[in-house]
Amino acid sequence: MRKTLTALSIAAVFATAPAFAQDGNVNSGNNSQFFINGNVGHSNVISGPNSGSDTGYALDGGYRWGVTPNFALGAEVGYNDLGNMQIKNVFNNQPVLANDKASLHGWTAGVNGRYNLDTNWYISGRTGLYAWKGAGETSDTFPLFEHHNDNGYYAGAGFGYDFNRNFGLGLAYDYYHADKNNLNLSTNLMSVNAEYRF
Repeated sequence: MRKTLTALSIAAVFATAPAFAQDGNVNSGNNSQFFINGNVGHSNVISGPNSGSDTGYALDGGYRWGVTPNFALGAEVGYNDLGNMQIKNVFNNQPVLANDKASLHGWTAGVNGRYNLDTNWYISGRTGLYAWKGAGETSDTFPLFEHHNDNGYYAGAGFGYDFNRNFGLGLAYDYYHADKNNLNLSTNLMSVNAEYRF
């Protein structure tokens, strides 16, 4: 079901974009574009026995429609892997299960907005559905190492600099909510972002 939802989301983004592209180009300073972007940075499980940090990455793609000459609103789909964190003992900060690490990854589908402050500088925001799969230690009285998958949400913000119409670099903060049956893997990602538009 999750794979079907992701496939339909991708198809919808790319199928509807051409129908809106002409209006966006005519009415809003030609700022309607397809985009792909990648993030790499520091991921951090927020709290509990799975708390820790690692290197995480995210890849996204979609289309933005120009609403005004400085603002565009779009749809996006993507995938992320937020790393593997060593499980900690709440009492002494030592590994509980030496060979097991908490992990989180999943698919995203949502909306994003981008506002150009001037010719080069921009701010951005995004939010949507997070279809995640992860593993870690529960916060029960007698913790267990469990694997779960579910639907959560994500939200983020960023800013950056466009070197030209097609390429920009920025910094981003994203939050991925993943919590089910006393297994909380909710994670922050602070990252460097590169985006190519076409």
